[in-house]
Amino acid sequence: MDTELQSPGLAYAGLSRHIDFDALPEPGDRFVLETLIGEGTYGEVHAARDHQQNGDYVAVKILEDITDNIEEIEEEFLVLRDLCLHPNIPQFYGMFFKPGRKREDDQLWFVMELCSGGSVTDLIQTLTRVGQTLTELQIAYIIKETIDALLYLHQSHCMHRDVKGHNILLTKEGRIKVVDFGVSSHLAATLGRRNTSVGTPYWMAPEVIACEQQYDYSYDVRCDVWSLGITAIELADGEPPLADIHPMRALFQIPRNPPPTLKRPADWSPSFNDFVSHCLVKDFEKRPFMRPLLEHPFLKMVPNNVDYVRVQLRDLIRDVSKSGGRPTRQPDVTTKQGRLKTDRKAKPQRIFVDDLASLERLTEDVIVEQLQQRYRAGQIYTYVGDILIAVNPFTNINIYGEKVGTGLSVTGSHL
Repeated sequence: MDTELQSPGLAYAGLSRHIDFDALPEPGDRFVLETLIGEGTYGEVHAARDHQQNGDYVAVKILEDITDNIEEIEEEFLVLRDLCLHPNIPQFYGMFFKPGRKREDDQLWFVMELCSGGSVTDLIQTLTRVGQTLTELQIAYIIKETIDALLYLHQSHCMHRDVKGHNILLTKEGRIKVVDFGVSSHLAATLGRRNTSVGTPYWMAPEVIACEQQYDYSYDVRCDVWSLGITAIELADGEPPLADIHPMRALFQIPRNPPPTLKRPADWSPSFNDFVSHCLVKDFEKRPFMRPLLEHPFLKMVPNNVDYVRVQLRDLIRDVSKSGGRPTRQPDVTTKQGRLKTDRKAKPQRIFVDDLASLERLTEDVIVEQLQQRYRAGQIYTYVGDILIAVNPFTNINIYGEKVGTGLSVTGSHL
């Protein structure tokens, strides 16, 4: 039966313990969507005018595929409903239900404070394009304000699990707001643990990735500290470590590689380098929690009166707007429970490992299946411990630079 013939409560009966679909109002003509300002793996974000508030601008996050995304919807709703009064979290104005002609076209609208300055990722990528970077003071301010939001979440028994520059927004006044709580997780206690492998690959902590293969493994809120360290590198270098490789390969390299550092450590102060190393301790049991990080000398450089830094960021935002605006970027690939999701329309894809030695069950059939799936996905190299298997694609795939060559020339046969 089409949703237009029945109430949302009937259509989604029993789906959520936290959301009363029948109580949700329709947006009607109250909001006028004007500009698409962001797109993630679970929905779009628009700048819109709210006619009930004198035409003031708000942000409207639109989520579809309600049944498939109910976990993400509930987490977003709970954080925004209960924790939005913190100055570094956007104010929440309500959730609305917009029925479609078919159930799969139904939409949930989250209406919240508009952060018109865009994300810090957009800002740093625009600066990188013109050969500029943020100053250390500006980076320290952004990180400190982000920690304030994350510490509040952790004290409220919630881990974010998707900390990255794209989820740190700037208001037009240069204030910092942390957003996107779809993969957050509420905990029974501040030091509660989770064992779900979820997040955006380049920023994911090793212990979160490990949960995909080690089902008795778990982690705590310090996974956000690792992601914060990767974000600090992103703000300095313009991109996170491993950004030049496929996110699936990044997932397998992060646990094996040593902790990443700034690309050019000598360009930055010892204090900044030390802060990054403090965040990026691979053994999370030895990694600090959020609160001690606030005492680090790198963050101590941020003055109590931050108006000066905010004015700098406000002027940068204005200059970026004059120079042609924010760069166009693809939504970040996310992963959850062994599946990669490349954008909100794509179906999640199963992750196949690049080191078969990590599999609990290793038979000839399993090896062949893994090699076939990786080959079809364009992944021709697969490890089995220290052994590297190469499947000849019999075509130029341009994976090497000029010094090595432009194609693959090994002999072999198709699977």
